[in-house]
Amino acid sequence: MPLSRLLRTLLASAFLILSACGKSSEPQTNGAAQMPPTEVTVVTVQSGDAPVTYDVSGRVVAYRTAEVRARVEGILEKRLYKEGGEVQEGQPLFRIDKRTLEANVASARAALAKARANAEVAGQTATRYRQLIADQAISKQELDQAEANLKQADAEVANAEAALKRAEIDLSHADVPAPISGRITRAFVTEGALVGRGEATPLAKIEQLHPIYVDFTQSGSERLRLQKAFMEGDLKRAQTPVELILEDGSHYKYRGKILFSEQTVDPNTGTVTLRAEFPNPDRLLLPGMFATVRFAPGSVGDAVRVPQRAVQATPQGQFVYVVGPDNKVAPQPIKTGGFSGPDWIVTDGLKGGERVVVDGLQKIRPGAVVNPVMANAPPQPSAAAQGQGGSTTPTAPAAKAPAGQGSAPPAAKR
Repeated sequence: MPLSRLLRTLLASAFLILSACGKSSEPQTNGAAQMPPTEVTVVTVQSGDAPVTYDVSGRVVAYRTAEVRARVEGILEKRLYKEGGEVQEGQPLFRIDKRTLEANVASARAALAKARANAEVAGQTATRYRQLIADQAISKQELDQAEANLKQADAEVANAEAALKRAEIDLSHADVPAPISGRITRAFVTEGALVGRGEATPLAKIEQLHPIYVDFTQSGSERLRLQKAFMEGDLKRAQTPVELILEDGSHYKYRGKILFSEQTVDPNTGTVTLRAEFPNPDRLLLPGMFATVRFAPGSVGDAVRVPQRAVQATPQGQFVYVVGPDNKVAPQPIKTGGFSGPDWIVTDGLKGGERVVVDGLQKIRPGAVVNPVMANAPPQPSAAAQGQGGSTTPTAPAAKAPAGQGSAPPAAKR
C-alpha cells in the first residue's frame, strides 16, 4: 500500500474516534455546568385590617388573696391541711385548744340565766305595784322605782345575751376555716404555739390562681398618642384578646381580656397601670412571675404585613427581597409603622400580592433565579430524589398562601 494512502486511512480513523469521544462527553460537560436554582421560602403578602400590637412587661397577680389568722387566744393544737395544696372555702385549716373558750361559753350562759331571773322578779314587782297604786297603798315614787328596776333588769338580760353570743363566736373561731378557695402556703406557726394573744396571729395565706390577673403598664405619652389616633380616625378601636409570652419565650395557650385601665398617670414613672385576666386551670401562672403582655388597642385598615424576619435593615433604610414572576430576586425598599403581632406593618413599598422571601436570605443575591416555596407548604421532592427515581416531571408550583400568611412564622434563619 502506498505511504500516502496509509496516512489518509490513519487520519480518518483518528477523526472518527475523536468525534465519538466528543459526543459522549458533551452531555456530561453541560450537566456539570447547570446548577439548580436556590430554594427559598416565601409568603404572599396580603392587605387587610391589621391590629397594632404592643409588647410590654407584666407581673402575674393572684385573683384573690386572703390571710388566715387566729382570731382568738389559745394554744394551736393541730394543722388540718396539706401545705401547698388546694383548699376550699370553709374548710377547717387549724384547731385551737377549746377548753378555755368552752368555759367562757358556760359562764356566759350562767350570767344570762341570772339576768333573766332578776328580770322576772323585777317584772313581778312592777306588776304588783301597778295594782297597789290604784288603792293608794304605795306612793307614786315607789312605783317609778319598780318600773326603773324592771328596765334595768331587761338591759342586763340583753347584755348577758350579747356576752353569750360573743363567747359562742369565739368558740367557733377555735376551728380556723379557709376564707376563700385557692392554693394555701406553708403554715407560719407550729403546733403548740400560743396564738391570738393581743393580735390576730397570721397562720397561712391563700391565693386564688384560677382565673389570674396580669398587671402591666403603658406610658402616658403612648396612651395620649393612641387617643389622638382614635379621634382622628387613623386607628379603629379593636376588641382583640390579650396574648401572654412567658419568660422562656413560649406563648401561653390561653388568651385573656383587659379588665380596666387606671385613669391616673403615676407621677413617679409616667405610666398608666392596666390589668388583664387570664384563665389558669393548669396553675401554670404563679403570682410574682414576669411575662410579656401583647395587646392591641386598635387596628389599621387596608394594611400590608410582612414577617419580621423578612425585613432587612441597612443605614439607607429597610427593605425586603421580592420574587418576581420570572422567579428572580430583587430588593424592595419599604417603610414600616409598628408591629402587628410577629409582623411589621408596611406603610410604603408593598401593595399586597408580592412574594416576599422569609427564609434562605443568606443564600440569595439581587437578580438571582430562585425556586420559591410557599411557607407552610408540603415539602417537595428534591431534584436529586427525582433523578434517583428516574422521573423527569417538573415540580408543580406551590399554591398561594392565604390571607394573613406568616402571622405566626417560625424562628428566622439569618
